[in-house]
Amino acid sequence: MEQSNQTSSQIFFLLGLSTVPHLQVLFFVIVLILYLMTILGNLLLIVAVRISPTLHNPMYFFLINLSFIDICFSSSVVPVLLLNTLAKDTSISLFRCATQMCVSLTLGGTECIILAVMAYDRFAAICRPLHYNTIMSKMLCFYLAAFSWSVGLINSLVQVTLTFQLSFCNCLNINHYFCEVPAFISMSCGDTFHNELSIFITGGIIALCAFLLILISYVQIIFSILKIRSTLRRQKSFSTCVSHLIVVTLYYGTIMSMYLRPHSNKHMHCSAKSDKVVSVLYTAVTPMLNPFIYSMRNQDVKKTLINYLKRKKCH
Repeated sequence: MEQSNQTSSQIFFLLGLSTVPHLQVLFFVIVLILYLMTILGNLLLIVAVRISPTLHNPMYFFLINLSFIDICFSSSVVPVLLLNTLAKDTSISLFRCATQMCVSLTLGGTECIILAVMAYDRFAAICRPLHYNTIMSKMLCFYLAAFSWSVGLINSLVQVTLTFQLSFCNCLNINHYFCEVPAFISMSCGDTFHNELSIFITGGIIALCAFLLILISYVQIIFSILKIRSTLRRQKSFSTCVSHLIVVTLYYGTIMSMYLRPHSNKHMHCSAKSDKVVSVLYTAVTPMLNPFIYSMRNQDVKKTLINYLKRKKCH
């Protein structure tokens, strides 16, 4: 208990992606490019939705939420990684570490729910087209978005509180590039049962339930699409759904492989490198891919962006 109380005065050290100099430079360049593409791609998608009246519908409302989450999620992690890759001092205070963990967990949990909500939106649009505007009203969209953010925040506060009650026995080196719960559980020298149980419970409630909702929605969607007689309408419906499924697979696959498994020291020691790779996928790669996946497979978004860029070029 004494060790736990001392946590508030601790300074931690992030070990980063690698300690090899030439690999550090390579990782810095790659991650920087991914980050810049993330910011540019998501901002362009937000601009496209904002300037086009034809895109002012529930699907794009949630897509803006997703883009905003991706920008903030990546920005909460990547700048620290880039700075620590070049800097000799990789220390991070307890407050900064807890803040980073809280922000990333909030955004990560919110994205899980938003992706499930987007699947429900596609279900309403394809399976209940005549009642779509009634089902997906502006008020319901607002409530669903607020619910998603609330769940993400509550889960984050619970996990951060439990994590920083652990004792670390003077082991202050975080074998990771940002403050993430599994890395702290791995370096703890105390009992982590309640922390792991909490992760499995919240992971089951948030990730697995949301993923199950997505699967149920898409089973119904696929049956409805197969009944559509118009080839063009069928292709358009499939295109929209495929974009969402790609994003879901990328995000849920990496998140669930990271959190829904044992995290104690004996399990985590040999998998630290693979954990970093998985974390890079959902903190840097997926946020960069999301806007490109949606825009490249969506004719309305592409037309809006092309027309917008043409107007800017003329001016």
